[in-house]
Amino acid sequence: MAQESPKNSAAEIPVTSNGQLEDSHEHSFNRDLKCSLPVGLGLSETKITSHGFDGAKEGVVEAGQFPNKGSSASPKSTVISPSSAAASRLAGQGCDLIIPTGGRAQQKSGPVVLADEVKNPAMEKLELVRKWSLNTYKCTRQIISEKLGRGSRTVDLELEAQIDILRDNKKKYENILRLAQTLSTQLFQMVHTQRQLGDAFADLSLKSLELHEEFGYNADTQKLLAKNGETLLGAINFFIASVNTLVNKTIEDTLLTVKQYESARIEYDAYRTDLEELNLGPRDANTLPKIEQSQQLFQVHKEKYDKMRNDVSIKLKFLEENKVKVLHNQLVLFHNAIAAYFAGNQKQLEQTLKQFHIKLKTPGADAPSWLEEQ
Repeated sequence: MAQESPKNSAAEIPVTSNGQLEDSHEHSFNRDLKCSLPVGLGLSETKITSHGFDGAKEGVVEAGQFPNKGSSASPKSTVISPSSAAASRLAGQGCDLIIPTGGRAQQKSGPVVLADEVKNPAMEKLELVRKWSLNTYKCTRQIISEKLGRGSRTVDLELEAQIDILRDNKKKYENILRLAQTLSTQLFQMVHTQRQLGDAFADLSLKSLELHEEFGYNADTQKLLAKNGETLLGAINFFIASVNTLVNKTIEDTLLTVKQYESARIEYDAYRTDLEELNLGPRDANTLPKIEQSQQLFQVHKEKYDKMRNDVSIKLKFLEENKVKVLHNQLVLFHNAIAAYFAGNQKQLEQTLKQFHIKLKTPGADAPSWLEEQ
C-alpha cells in the first residue's frame, strides 16, 4: 500500500497533546470511514495495518475483500491515529490490529488467524493421566470400603454362584491334569524299561543255547508289553492335551472375561456411591453441574457393567456345553484304553485309538534327516 493515501478516501484525525481524541473530529472520522467501506462489508472484514514514519505514527485501515492471487484492485483506506479511541473501538468490533514496529521500512502481514481450540499433546496426556488417577482412586476407595465392610456392592447371586463353581472346577481339572501327566511320565519310563529288558532277553536267547526258549518267551512278552504301553501312552497324551486345552485356554479365556466383569462392577459401584453421596448433599449452583457430570459417568459405567455381565453369562453357557462334550469323549477314551491295556486286549486297545482318530508317532519320526539339517 502506498504511504500517501488520496484525500478523497482518507481523513486525518488530529489528537491533543495528552493523546485524547478531539470530539469535534470523531463524527467526521466515522462518517468518512463508513463512506470508504464498500456496501455490504462489515468491520469484521476489515484489517488494520500500520507503518512507521519519521514523524508521528499513523495506522491504516484497509477495507474490502482480500484480493485473490492475480487481483490488482487495491482497497480503500482511511488514515487514523493508533492511539485514538476510534481505533480501539474498531479493534473491539473484530478488526485485526497490527501494531507498528517503527523504522522507515514498510511492514505488511496477512490476517492473523487464531484457532479456537489448539490441541496440545502434552495437555491431552496430562488429561488422560488425570482421568486415570481419578478413576483409580475411586476404584481403590471402593475396594477398601468393601473389604472393611463399610461400602455396598452389587451382587448377581446366580452369576456369582456359576463363577464360583467354574473356579472350583478349574482347580479340580488342574489336579486331574497333573496326575495324568505324572502317570504319562511313569508309563513312559516303564515302557522304556520294558523295551530295554526285552532286548536283553533276546540277546541272551541267542547266546544261551540251553535257555534259548525261556529267554525268547520273556523277550517276546516284554516287547509286547512295551508296544501296548506305547499305545496306551498315546491315548493318555491325547487325553492330557484335550484337558489342557479345556483348562488353560477355554476356561482361562472365560475367567479373563470374568475379571473384566469384576473390574466393571467395581467401577460401577464406585461411581454409584459417588453419585449417591452427591445426591445426599445440598443442591445449589455449584453442586448441580457436579451431580449432572456424575450422573453421566454413572450411566456410562452402568452400561459397561451390564454389557460385561451379559458377556459372562453367554460365555459360561457355551463353556458348559463345550466342557460336557469334551470331557465325555475324553473320559470314555481314558477308560477304554486303561481297561484294554490291563486286560491284555491288544486288539481292543488299538480299536480304541482308531475310534478317537489317534495316530501314534513312530520313534524318530520327528527328527529331521541329515539333508534337512544341512
